[in-house]
Amino acid sequence: MKRALVVGAVFVDVVVNVPALPQSGGDVTAEPVSTELGGCAYNVHGALRAAGSSADLFAPVGNGQYADLVRRTLQQRQVALQLPVTGADNGWDLAMVEPDGERTFLTVNGIEQCWQPEWFVNLDWTRYDAVYLSGYEMERPDSARVILAALAQRQSGVDLFFDPSPRVAELSAAILEQLLQPGTVVHCNEAELAVLVPGVERLADQLTALYTRTRRPVVVTRGRQGTCYYDGSQVRTIAAETATVVNTVGAGDTHCGGLMAGLLAGLDWPAAVRQANQLAAKVVQQTGGCL
Repeated sequence: MKRALVVGAVFVDVVVNVPALPQSGGDVTAEPVSTELGGCAYNVHGALRAAGSSADLFAPVGNGQYADLVRRTLQQRQVALQLPVTGADNGWDLAMVEPDGERTFLTVNGIEQCWQPEWFVNLDWTRYDAVYLSGYEMERPDSARVILAALAQRQSGVDLFFDPSPRVAELSAAILEQLLQPGTVVHCNEAELAVLVPGVERLADQLTALYTRTRRPVVVTRGRQGTCYYDGSQVRTIAAETATVVNTVGAGDTHCGGLMAGLLAGLDWPAAVRQANQLAAKVVQQTGGCL
């Protein structure tokens, strides 16, 4: 069975419902919902597992109260701890969910922003047929350089699935240049795509421009409007699944994991995107961001 490597972070999500986001100097009363594991890599890995794919979660687990919660939960879910490290606690975030399900994060970073070359020493790249990476881990140039050097060791022909994240504007042009190379499948939303292709307004032109750099399909999630992707020949749209939205935490991550799982299982692109839509619709109907 083909196998994926999911590189990134495991956070602790503190999820609260708010009537509206607080403004500067304001005071909003929140309703606590849950405290559970999150983070893009954790959510992607959860989607891969839910779809029946083989995948390894390569995310640092440090030392501290949040790291302890991460370690216990991974053990309970029978997820192998691939990267135990020391030096800092794991990060956490406050996920504020508005009545329409939209989420806004306040993030406190931790060990996942401190990548070291020695973390990759024992990693066997020959085991993997696809690799996932989030833009969150590429914000700090020193960590980004470590990860990029490691990714260069993956086998020829192994696609990198890159999710630029809502903070893509914080990534340096040099780091993006190294990421947006042939062999990278970009998975993003419309706002993130606009940052990756500045000065281009039409969605079809943005997709085409990015494809010319990566030579791999570009995937854009559009919520209720479905998912668009460009495969070098035409822009295709796969309709969204009907869902009653509880919150959108983890929706994009789950979609990316579902897409990877479909492709690893041998599905063609339309079928893989359809599976991704189905899993994303499932996750938005629950309180947590991981299936």
